[in-house]
Amino acid sequence: MAFRLGDTPDQRGRTFVVTGANGGLGEVVTRTLAAKGATVVMACRNTAKAQQIADGISGDVRVAALDLGSLASVRDFAAQQAGFDVLVNNAGIMNIPMRRTADGFEMQFGVNHLGHFALTGLLLDRIGDRVVTVSSIAHKQTPKFWVDDLNYEHRFYQRNLAYAQSKLANLMFARDLQRRLVAAGSPLRSYAVHPGVSDTELFDNDKTLPGLVTKYGLALIGQAPERAAESILLAATVPDADPDTYWGPTKLNQARGPVGPCPSSALSRDQRLWSRLWEESVRMTGVHYPL
Repeated sequence: MAFRLGDTPDQRGRTFVVTGANGGLGEVVTRTLAAKGATVVMACRNTAKAQQIADGISGDVRVAALDLGSLASVRDFAAQQAGFDVLVNNAGIMNIPMRRTADGFEMQFGVNHLGHFALTGLLLDRIGDRVVTVSSIAHKQTPKFWVDDLNYEHRFYQRNLAYAQSKLANLMFARDLQRRLVAAGSPLRSYAVHPGVSDTELFDNDKTLPGLVTKYGLALIGQAPERAAESILLAATVPDADPDTYWGPTKLNQARGPVGPCPSSALSRDQRLWSRLWEESVRMTGVHYPL
């Protein structure tokens, strides 16, 4: 499907919640939606930075505090939201040293997956249309999904594998949510997308030599955030987009190019792992879905 930012349909009368909207892909998504007439709630940890961006956008854009590394913050944010149309689970961190969230979770898994799992479950009965969750081509970089040790309590921490595990979790969660919505007869839809490779602030966190090499090689293989955000906007706005398709750039090993259906790893298609991840996510967050 040839889709560019300008192809985003008119969104007047619709409201979106976008996590991590204070930079990178989230900022592009916010600006595009607002330009198409949508109301956008920028759900961000750094509200000062988000407000600076919001002040420069024409349209109905609102900033709200959300720290995905704190379940208390997730619950506070969810309690303040009224009904809306689309949730975009976009925020993420990548390749950081070992740290833990306020609730004791490994930080990358806690923010990228568990925070969004809890947020989606707490908001599900107020979402009118769909959920879009941003995964990554990095989900293919893990040889195993350590569902018995998601929190890195019994194995050596490797920042790149921790990131890959969190993005694999994003993809499996989006697919399992779609499966559960269909089984429940819900009209809601769940989409999984990836943005390919783009030089966003995610890459600023990795100060290792491989991380620096990767960052400066992005110009050769990646694409601008405005192109990388196209898969998110397609899934969030195109009425007949297929929720069973993994949408993302399709050229240069899915690093760039036009948006279309993309392959994913065998692990990401293992429905037994979907169920195990869901069970563990409920246990870790205490959030049960109203399905």
